[in-house]
Amino acid sequence: MNIFQKMAERGHEELIFCSDDEIGLQAIIAIHNTVLGPALGGCRMYPYKTFEDALCDAVRLARGMTYKASVAGLNLGGGKSVIIFDPKVIKNDPVKRELLFRSFGRFVQGLGGRYITAEDVGTSVEDMEFVNMETDYVTGIPLALGGSGDPSPVTAYGVYCGMLACVEKVFGNASLKDRSVLIQGVGHVGKCLVDFLNKDKAKVFIFDPDKEKVNCVLEQYKNTESVEQDDIYGLDVDIYAPCALGATINDNTIDQFKFKIIAGCANNQLEVEEKHGRLLLEKGIIYAPDFVINSGGLINVYSELEGYNRERAMGKAGGIRDVVAKVLDIAEKENIPSYLAANKLAEERIAAIRNTKKFTIK
Repeated sequence: MNIFQKMAERGHEELIFCSDDEIGLQAIIAIHNTVLGPALGGCRMYPYKTFEDALCDAVRLARGMTYKASVAGLNLGGGKSVIIFDPKVIKNDPVKRELLFRSFGRFVQGLGGRYITAEDVGTSVEDMEFVNMETDYVTGIPLALGGSGDPSPVTAYGVYCGMLACVEKVFGNASLKDRSVLIQGVGHVGKCLVDFLNKDKAKVFIFDPDKEKVNCVLEQYKNTESVEQDDIYGLDVDIYAPCALGATINDNTIDQFKFKIIAGCANNQLEVEEKHGRLLLEKGIIYAPDFVINSGGLINVYSELEGYNRERAMGKAGGIRDVVAKVLDIAEKENIPSYLAANKLAEERIAAIRNTKKFTIK
């Protein structure tokens, strides 16, 4: 793999490879773009099969964070980090977990603020507390330390608000009552989303490979049903909400879709943006671009940098509805895939700020 070519393809500024042999840390920090501000993005822990898989995930996610921050109107750039490790191995080993994340925190500190980390898939608020022992460049830390705690409720609220914009576009009214929604993945965000939809009296179907999580949701929300993995993509429901790992919109699944709307919190939902974004347009499926609709989590941790207030963060996340509506209007007017419309909004803001900085006198 030509790493410099990989960086040039999507305009990345930096890749940092972190290795602490004694602790067992192998991590990659990807900084995509810092025109709008320091790169902020979560730290994902996952047992990648190859180094190339980990690198590809990091660079894709970092680019998505740049666009997410831009569309959300935040003064942040895009970055992401991945730790190549199975979180299950240290689930019940707090000492090993502390050593791993404190080591990672030292690498973050070494970047001097160009990258700010946060929790992501496979990591937790408690892990960020360990990172915080070594660096101030971390968000999503516990409330007791002046952070925001778990960002999942704010992320889920943003997804819910984005769904309302999609429903209004398709059905002419912004009501989820009696609408059917399939949520794939009922982790922190997915479960919170179930709560919002339940309050609106939507009919909710769920899938998660973790049966314990599924049973927990079914016990708490009576208007919810579980589905089997083989039935997910052919299910005849109004809305599909991917809320786990990405690339579920691909060659193997897209022909099965009966969904009218795709609106979920997972990152990189389109396996190949250009191909699958176009196919959704041709099939007449409304797609809320992932980096737009799931930006509530970023809004939440950004609020920590200003002095955290949950009510204010929720209010900003509510604005995702208007942004999704604007993206869908542009896509409809120009007859382009919605991800392209979202990219256009993001790139216009980045270009405008870049031009402004050319005339800044220091």
